Amino acid sequence: MPLPFAAESARARLAHTRWAGTPIRQRLTVVRKFRHLLVERCDALTAAVKADLDRPADEVIATDVLPTAAAAKFLERHAGRILKPRKVGWRPFWLAGCRDVVHHRPHGVVGVIGTWNYPLFLNAVPILHAMAAGNAVLWKPSENTPRFAAVLAELLRDAGFPPDLIVTLPATREAGPLLAEADVDFVHFTGSDSVGRKLAARLGERLIPSALELSGCDAAFVLADADVELAARAAWYGATLNRGRTCMAVRRAFVQRGVYDDFVKRVPSSPELILNPPRDHPALRESTFTPRLAVVPFDTLDDALRLHATCAFKLTAAIFTRDLSAARELAARLPVGSVTINDVIVPTAHPGTPFGGRGASGWGVTQGDEGLLQMTVPQVVTVRAGKFRPHVDTVLNADPAGGDVTAGMLAMTHARTLGARWRGLRQMVRGMKQFGKSS
Repeated sequence: MPLPFAAESARARLAHTRWAGTPIRQRLTVVRKFRHLLVERCDALTAAVKADLDRPADEVIATDVLPTAAAAKFLERHAGRILKPRKVGWRPFWLAGCRDVVHHRPHGVVGVIGTWNYPLFLNAVPILHAMAAGNAVLWKPSENTPRFAAVLAELLRDAGFPPDLIVTLPATREAGPLLAEADVDFVHFTGSDSVGRKLAARLGERLIPSALELSGCDAAFVLADADVELAARAAWYGATLNRGRTCMAVRRAFVQRGVYDDFVKRVPSSPELILNPPRDHPALRESTFTPRLAVVPFDTLDDALRLHATCAFKLTAAIFTRDLSAARELAARLPVGSVTINDVIVPTAHPGTPFGGRGASGWGVTQGDEGLLQMTVPQVVTVRAGKFRPHVDTVLNADPAGGDVTAGMLAMTHARTLGARWRGLRQMVRGMKQFGKSS
């Protein structure tokens, strides 16, 4: 029985073989044209998002178009450096004569299962990273954004990406699970943790690597010395942005007890506030796409961290304090992908930094060096000079001198004392002199 999307995968794979051999500078010329088209067709993009999701144009430009353009510019400036083959200078003594180069090869065909809440940014960035790295893409847009998907597909074509390098699949709910069964080499998924778990299980059975950007139930920590007004406004913004339909929205605010009442008074009335909920309240553990904020007082940071740890989602966190040293110490204790200090959400869109979660928030990253390298597979190419191969001859000819060579190398390079290292050198030299004489 043929795999789903067999014809589409075959076309994409053929396009990949040509594209992977295209010089990186030429690939990035297309990325640059795409960036310019984002400006020239901004009205069409925002109109499509308005028609699909009823989001205002100004918000779409700020949260989708602007960070996508920045991500493209990052690739233009830095992809060549990131993907450049890396010579490995140091090598152990027993690999003398070897010259090693690490190459970053594209996976081949990357499946991108897109989402709808930030349709340009969360779809275009992994697509651009995949193609800049030399891959072809099978893109499954969200069923909630069919008009936008058509506009983005046209923009990618007009930017100059070769035909079939990106194949747009049907924007249907059923196409996502089918893509997990298709002839792909890597899958990037953005969506809910419930769907992500099923996808990960199936891809794991097929031994296909993936990146999963899943849900969040993110927290803000407001310390006693914080600018409370700033913290309250930022928490409100984080809870209500895009009507709460943001994976890294602020869902929980842990507020030191001395400033708790002041914080509550200063939060604008737009979100649903859940004040001092029971510790087993769903608002403290579950992801949601509504403008809801649970506000919890705490006495010590250890108390707040224990409560934070009861939630399986570990995407981002925010810390509000005037003591940056204390903030950095707290950040080191938070097992999340990103921590912002005295702000929420927006700094995570920096195109030079990786973004991703842990736990129920998924694995893998987008953006930055790490996001681009994730779209590749490292391959080491080693060239060894000369003819001396003691490891081969020791086994082939059962030459006992080989044991002296390797044991001597071990002692010479790793023994504790200078005397032991000297004896190891003598043993190694003795073995090398005898090598081959017993055969």
